[in-house]
Amino acid sequence: MKSIFCKAIATAVFALFPLALQADAPNQLSDEERAEGWQLLFDGKSLENWKNYREEGLSELWKVEDGYFVLTEKGGGNIVTKEQFGEFELTLDFKISYKGNSGVMFHVQETEKAPWMTGPEAQILDDATYEKEKNKTAYMYALYPSEEQAIKPWGEWNTMRLVITKEKCTHYLNGVKMVEYVKGSEDWDAKVAASKFKKFPKFGKFDTGHIALQDHGNVVAFRNVKIRSLE
Repeated sequence: MKSIFCKAIATAVFALFPLALQADAPNQLSDEERAEGWQLLFDGKSLENWKNYREEGLSELWKVEDGYFVLTEKGGGNIVTKEQFGEFELTLDFKISYKGNSGVMFHVQETEKAPWMTGPEAQILDDATYEKEKNKTAYMYALYPSEEQAIKPWGEWNTMRLVITKEKCTHYLNGVKMVEYVKGSEDWDAKVAASKFKKFPKFGKFDTGHIALQDHGNVVAFRNVKIRSLE
């Protein structure tokens, strides 16, 4: 009964964010952003740039509502961009539900059973209800933690920014730098070898791939999803 009540509250809170409360109109590019090479991965109206992992179509459980898109319940599946990216800068707003869990993966290839078997994940989590969890929002999941704290409470919008290059990868949360690492370095390889990913030989081995958003069984919403190539 308690879990049903919490889920009902989470769903209700997600409906209380009209666009009128937003400082700027979401899901748009400025002239400066266009000149810098940014492109929208979500225009506020459709999910034409996305599909389910290893499938052609997109589950109806991923829905567009009031200028954002949301995984409404478990079973929508992991989704990936139709396009692949190598070195890039990605920024997106997310809103996680109570006790929610999700993530943003990159350099995902559709060769394995699940996207996390190839693509590293920037964690999304309701940190407050996972106090003992080693993985927090914007950490490099299971590999690089952070001493910084920048998450807003569940039900509020947060902004994640990922800058991924061969020289250095950096995660930001609400303007705060959370972690920094070099993918494929000796330190990276050592951490992978000491993690659960050691069982997956293709994990982190690709320099290009899809962006993936995770279905971890919880309600999660996204908007202002923008990317630009740094190559």
